[in-house]
Amino acid sequence: MANAFSETSQRPFALPSSPWIAAQQWDFMLFLHWPVSAKKLEPHIPAALSLDLFGGSAWVSIVPFLARGTRLRGLPPFPFYHSYLEINIRTYVTYKGVPGVYFFSLGVDKWPVVLGARAASLLPYYHAQMKLLVRNQRVNFQSGSKHPFRAVYFPSSSVFIPQEGSIDFWLLERYCLFDQKGGFVFRGDIHHDRWRVAEARCTVLDPPSLSFLPDAVFEQKPLAHFAHKKNVFAWPLQIAR
Repeated sequence: MANAFSETSQRPFALPSSPWIAAQQWDFMLFLHWPVSAKKLEPHIPAALSLDLFGGSAWVSIVPFLARGTRLRGLPPFPFYHSYLEINIRTYVTYKGVPGVYFFSLGVDKWPVVLGARAASLLPYYHAQMKLLVRNQRVNFQSGSKHPFRAVYFPSSSVFIPQEGSIDFWLLERYCLFDQKGGFVFRGDIHHDRWRVAEARCTVLDPPSLSFLPDAVFEQKPLAHFAHKKNVFAWPLQIAR
């Protein structure tokens, strides 16, 4: 896991000066990305944040994955709850010129993880029943409850490193999240090595939906990436300066 810190040139800003506090591995990741009208999306992000655009469009992404090996710095993985399924829905924002992501929702399949994540981060975590089945490199991911979603996906190209300036790099190489609570903007930082992804072939059986976006947004063919075994380090949420 220490090798992640040998690659930092892809970051748009320096690593935090304080030590990381938590680590985990993300696996069987699917990234589905859709362009969205900035005018339709802007009213649904915090006022202090600005939408980040690529090609004149805002973007919304859905990211299901398996998290495992979750631990605090200096400690072994959490008993029973180090591994869980997650699906998040996000868009791309800036705050005072710093690029990051804003989460509309984060679904997790284990209640203790949901409650702990809510308390630690104040982010919109919720509980959902989920299933992940991997067979012959095909991943079947299913999530119910708040944002039903079901898809079958697999890598469909050789693994590549997104090049700076590309849409792939812009979407994936994000190293902090932002949220606003009352009059304060909060920032949470992460770090990992450069993304190594494949193009993904995906069949969406139950398409996603967001109440404030027309269903037609998700009827378009998304840009899709697949990633396997990414070690990630996280810092605590802090008031953004």
